[in-house]
Amino acid sequence: MQVPQIRIQSTPGKIEINTIKANLKMEQPKAELSIEQPKAELTINSTPSRLTIDQSKAREDMDLKSISKRIEDAAAQGYQDLLAGIGRVSQDGDELMMIENGGNAIAAQAKRNSESPMLDFNIGWIPSAGSVKINYDPGKVDINWKVNKPVINSQTNKPIINYTPGKAEITMKQYPSLKIDFEG
Repeated sequence: MQVPQIRIQSTPGKIEINTIKANLKMEQPKAELSIEQPKAELTINSTPSRLTIDQSKAREDMDLKSISKRIEDAAAQGYQDLLAGIGRVSQDGDELMMIENGGNAIAAQAKRNSESPMLDFNIGWIPSAGSVKINYDPGKVDINWKVNKPVINSQTNKPIINYTPGKAEITMKQYPSLKIDFEG
């Protein structure tokens, strides 16, 4: 006996997935930067030092006088000699006026006028202590400066972003089917 047969043939369904990847492009432009450093300002003011040495007194002590000092000394000495001479002549006149009182006024005057006076002399070429005057005025230096801050200018640039989103396309590659056959 023949038994009827059922023949079933099935084809499975197949899907196809096509993906397009996402695309991301990023570009960062460089920042624009400018830096400027102004020069520092420096000023220097100085007063020069000064040294003065006055040795005129030491030179006078060594008899190395200037012509004006020599004239001044000669004039002073002349005046003193004049006063001394007037005093001496006046004293001699007074002695002669009183000759009647006795004494030997003429002989005393002759002896006094004929003798040289005793002169005092010391070493003349050594200046006296402290005769050189020294004065020193120190100088002064003023330094002033001003530091200038740098001038910094910066500009940032935004990034350039290009983004293409990805896709997924789903299609049926093979549709399912079912085929049933009966035999016998």
